Amino acid sequence: MNARTRTRIRIAVASALLASLALGPLAGAAAAHPVAAATGAGSAPVADGPDTAALEKALAGLPDGDVSAALVRVGGKGTWTGTAGVRDLRTGAPALENARFRAGSTTKTVTAAIVLQLVAEGRVELDAPVTRYLPGLLPASFAESPTVRHLLTYTSGLQPGASLGATTEEMYVNRFRTLTPERVVATAVAKGPASDPGERQVYQNIDYTVLGLLIEKVTGDRYEHQADVRIFRPLGMRHTGFPAGADPRVRGPHHRAYADIGGRTTDVTEWNMSDRWAAGNMISTTADLERFLMALFRGRVVPRPLLDQMLTVPDVDGATYGMAWERYVHNGREIWGKTGSRPGYHTVLAATRDLSRTVVYSVNARSAREDGFPLVARFALPAFNR
Repeated sequence: MNARTRTRIRIAVASALLASLALGPLAGAAAAHPVAAATGAGSAPVADGPDTAALEKALAGLPDGDVSAALVRVGGKGTWTGTAGVRDLRTGAPALENARFRAGSTTKTVTAAIVLQLVAEGRVELDAPVTRYLPGLLPASFAESPTVRHLLTYTSGLQPGASLGATTEEMYVNRFRTLTPERVVATAVAKGPASDPGERQVYQNIDYTVLGLLIEKVTGDRYEHQADVRIFRPLGMRHTGFPAGADPRVRGPHHRAYADIGGRTTDVTEWNMSDRWAAGNMISTTADLERFLMALFRGRVVPRPLLDQMLTVPDVDGATYGMAWERYVHNGREIWGKTGSRPGYHTVLAATRDLSRTVVYSVNARSAREDGFPLVARFALPAFNR
């Protein structure tokens, strides 16, 4: 098989498979019996390429009891793409390779890139206190202001702000309510610090919500527009952006998303997630995110010296994150990745520093907001098996 040969598999799943989903009624109607299709394609296998057999196995049999659809793109030395499952459990319509989805906390990688661009322009200093750019942000209970670097590396010591629920069930009841970033930050700083800046690394949204406010203050522009003109447009990410305000819809071609609410599989596609904002409200496609990932690691988004700092874990006990990105080691290979999870959606961006292997996926799963490692192990790690 030569390097240009494309292989494609198509797996028909019997309608009886739907029974394993244990679906409760959706919007009061009986669910249809979908027939899923899985397709995978790539260059001819190479000895140190992705584990295509494991990737194909991961897609086979969708939808299953958890995952309704999966989109996977593998790049680097040996490429592979796969699409499996259904875009709607009612109709059984097959999954779309170009589907848009809620990208969750992978938004943070874009926010960090914008801040580092401002650093490169001399408009922000990494080790300056955030109060230089957001005066009046912190009350007197803070003896020391975290720096911009602390926020980027999740070492600010801030406490979480107000939320619309701690569990998917609680959030679902409030899914059409609006909680502004300003309100989230105000409630966080009102609690006082959880620790001194730089003392501990705690992954949380509040740091990147503050960074979104910093971007707006420094540029005098909306965060969403800055993301568009600095990242999305220059890189040709034509299908990436943010909902308009509190708009709960995913515009354009997309899959329905499902979560377990009160023991019932419930459609959670429509959801106002504006409270996640610069920390997690982006909507994108796997092709667009792959484009961003490749450009970033090639030094086209932020200058390489700042990229080096972005991909450096701070000297803090137990730290695993640099700026937005987390460092993993799999089979002795260093990988930098970022996950994103929202009800019904799980997203991964991951790559070796030299881009010899990259993977981007979007998975619609009921377990998306639970421990995401089983999804990562199933749909992402096979790309790095060898």
